[in-house]
Amino acid sequence: MRKFFGYILSPFVIIAFFLVLLIFQPIQWVCYKVFGYAAHKRSVDILNLCLLRTVYLAGNTVVFINKQNLPIGRPIIFLANHQSLFDIPALIYYLRKYHAKFISKIELTKGIPSISYNLKYGGGANIDRNDSRQSITEIVKLANRMKENKWSAVIFPEGTRSKDGHMKSFQVGGIATILKKCPEALIVPIAISGTWKITRYGYYPLDTFERMTWEVLKPIEPNARPYEEVVKEAEDRIREALAPGPLKGEFNAANQKFPR
Repeated sequence: MRKFFGYILSPFVIIAFFLVLLIFQPIQWVCYKVFGYAAHKRSVDILNLCLLRTVYLAGNTVVFINKQNLPIGRPIIFLANHQSLFDIPALIYYLRKYHAKFISKIELTKGIPSISYNLKYGGGANIDRNDSRQSITEIVKLANRMKENKWSAVIFPEGTRSKDGHMKSFQVGGIATILKKCPEALIVPIAISGTWKITRYGYYPLDTFERMTWEVLKPIEPNARPYEEVVKEAEDRIREALAPGPLKGEFNAANQKFPR
């Protein structure tokens, strides 16, 4: 039945989504060229709020939970599992006061209204996955901007989306590069649930009447520990948060069973 409604409601979501992208392309340009970073960032925040709201047209709901007292004026590395492209607008909007930047594929910096412009000028890192030297250089530049401006970064350590909701093992590379240049950064895990269901049939039809949840978990102080240990702790916390109810209490005793 949800798929049936998806055929009916998806066109409204898709049309609204692309209209928002088209409308904010010139708005971003004016904000950046005339008023600078602060105005451009504000336009990007509003852009992503509008993109996020388009999923309501298919009866889907958005729940963002942040009960953590996170510091302002300190670099933060947000580590999240990755289920869908719909993960991103909520992270940009609800983490807006932390100036969260993304590590993105360089291919995305061309041809996509609003999104490509923000990736070029928003302060994140655009990497070429076929050029390791370029990728490391871009991530180092991002780490330096985080250190200088007290910005934050959002990283999906799985390396790719989990299209069925099953979380993959976390990779350490980009996180270690940032921590080497910005060791004062705080690690904050985020558990994302339900976003993969929206695109379980692809981008048409979109699924309907689903609940999407983002939960900010307890921060982790790196304290000069091995990077692998810090990332593993973040991964375990996200797995625990995503585990079915009866499993949560058993997770700490069984967390080594998850494959690396």
